[in-house]
Amino acid sequence: MAQKYDISPEKEGSKLQFFRRQFLETPKPVKPGEVDLTGKTALVTGCNGGVGLECCRQLRALGLSRLILAVRDTDKGQRAVDDLAKAPHPHSTMEVWKLDMSSYESIGLLVERAKSLDRIDIVVLNAAITRLNWTCNQATGHEENIQVNYLSTMLLTTQLLPVLKSKIPVQAGPSRLVIVTSDAAAWTTFPEQDEDPLLPALDKPGKIDMTNRHFTSKLMQLFFLQELANRVPPTTAIITATTPGLVHSTMSTRDLQGTVAGFFSRIALRLIGYSPEVGARQLVDASAETPSPIVYQPKGKLISERLWRETMLELSFANVEDIIRQAGNIDGNN
Repeated sequence: MAQKYDISPEKEGSKLQFFRRQFLETPKPVKPGEVDLTGKTALVTGCNGGVGLECCRQLRALGLSRLILAVRDTDKGQRAVDDLAKAPHPHSTMEVWKLDMSSYESIGLLVERAKSLDRIDIVVLNAAITRLNWTCNQATGHEENIQVNYLSTMLLTTQLLPVLKSKIPVQAGPSRLVIVTSDAAAWTTFPEQDEDPLLPALDKPGKIDMTNRHFTSKLMQLFFLQELANRVPPTTAIITATTPGLVHSTMSTRDLQGTVAGFFSRIALRLIGYSPEVGARQLVDASAETPSPIVYQPKGKLISERLWRETMLELSFANVEDIIRQAGNIDGNN
C-alpha cells in the first residue's frame, strides 16, 4: 500500500519554479560507474527520435544488453537503430517492434509479444501526442490527446503488470516501469474537472484550448498512477513518473510544422529548452518531481477516484480491474 503524501507541492509545481529549474538547473547524467545494466533488457516506446531516442542511447551506454524500440513507424525505428549502432556495444542487441498507441489492438499485440521475453528489467513509456487541432480517434470515439496520452498509456501500463510480475523470478527483483509525463500537468485549468461522468465531457468537440487539453491529459496520468500505486505494491513493479522538462525536439508539436506559429515556437524552444540528450537524463534516472498540486488536494482525491472508476469501465474489455487486482496480490496467488 502506498503512503499518503504529507508534502505541499504548490510551490514546486508552479511555473516560477519550473522556469527556475529550466534556466538554473541541468539534470546530471547517470554515469556508467554508477549503474551497470549488463544482462538487462529494456523496452522503450516512442523512441525513433527526440528524448526517447536519447534515452535509448544512454541506456546502451550503461551496458544494457537488449533494447526493444516500440514505435509506430518501423522504418523510422530501424533508422533509429542504425543511428544508435554508430556507438558500438558488442554485447548489446536491438529490435524494432510495432506499436500504434492509437490502437488498442496494437497495444494488445505488443503485450502478447512481450510475454516471450525472458526478462524485462526496464519499461519506459515515452510515446505521446500533442494534437493542437481537435481530432477524434475513429476507433474509440475519444479525443486523440486523451486517447493516446491517457487511456492507451494507462491500458499499456496495466496490461504489462502481469507480464512484468512473471519475470521477477528470473530477474531476482521487480521491473522498473517509467511513465513519461510533463511539468505542464500542474498548469492545466482542467475546465471539465467538475463534470460527472468525466470522460464523455472530454470527448465533446467545440472551442477548446488544445494546449490546455494536452496538459489535462498529462494530469490525468498522475491521477490514475496515484490510484494504481495504492493497489500495486513495489514488489510487483516499481512504477515511477518522470518529466524531461521543456525539450527542443523535432518530435514535439507536429501540428505546428510548416506554420508561422511553429517557426516561432521552435525559436523559443531553442532558447529555453533542454536538448533531447539532457531531457533524456530524467528518463534514465527515472526519478520524478512531486505530482501536480491538485493531486494532493481533497478535490483531487475525488477527481482521482471518479476518473479511476470511469477508466475501469472504459477499459473493461481488457479486464484491467482483474489484472490490477492480481498484480496487487503480493503472494502471487490469483
